[in-house]
Amino acid sequence: MKKVGLLAGNGNLPILFTQAARSMGMEVIVISLVADAQVAILKQVANKVHEISVGQLDAIIRTLKEEGVTEVTMLGKVTKEHLFSGTVPDMRMQKLLFSLPDKKDDTMMLALVKELAGEGIKVFDQTLLIKQLMPPVGVLTKRQPTEAELADMEFGLAAAREIGRMDIGQTVVVKNRALMAVEAIEGTDACIKRGGLLGRGGVVVAKTAKPQQDLRFDVPAIGVKTLESMIEAKASALVIEAGKTLVVDQARVVQMADEAGIAIAVME
Repeated sequence: MKKVGLLAGNGNLPILFTQAARSMGMEVIVISLVADAQVAILKQVANKVHEISVGQLDAIIRTLKEEGVTEVTMLGKVTKEHLFSGTVPDMRMQKLLFSLPDKKDDTMMLALVKELAGEGIKVFDQTLLIKQLMPPVGVLTKRQPTEAELADMEFGLAAAREIGRMDIGQTVVVKNRALMAVEAIEGTDACIKRGGLLGRGGVVVAKTAKPQQDLRFDVPAIGVKTLESMIEAKASALVIEAGKTLVVDQARVVQMADEAGIAIAVME
């Protein structure tokens, strides 16, 4: 694996992956899929960056082949809103979407993986080069969760796994072992803010991998934006799944949580 492709969405994960790959002597060809990705930074760390809208499937595949890329990974947030309302799909993407039995995340991503494979491009594990970002069991913050928060965490993890099993989302917001919000197409941050509003603060956020998680795409991640949303929602605690959730900018995330009095636990 001397040359790799990266289909990049929003956030810092594409940057961290590119830096890790380059430090191992790999050449990284990036295709930035959304307009608000951190293209300027990616251009500084990658060998080459192409800006192609997520809906332009034919151009994406053609560019990867022209660059001689046979292995690719997908990192960064690309929401369904980008695909359904933020871009005009080309004929190839429209054909792919029309062929699907439903528009669940896994259904769409597996179809994309199959489309790339048909062109000789293999999609590999998102976490292959950044597994160090997945913390083990423990508490990351100075403040330990209270007994009530631990009860909500266990309840939230069970609920999050269930919506993950149904391929709805990966995040829930809980208060007093009652669901305040469930993540769907709006994404994690909007779910947290809605849950905080409905729970009137003091809520617990739980984020897990899907029971059937495919490590080639949609691995759960939290970062600075997650904490910003939690602070806005007046959330009191966060629980993530050990060894299965990426924590981006962990030092900054923990600092923000400590300053806000938020407990972050990593559980199985």
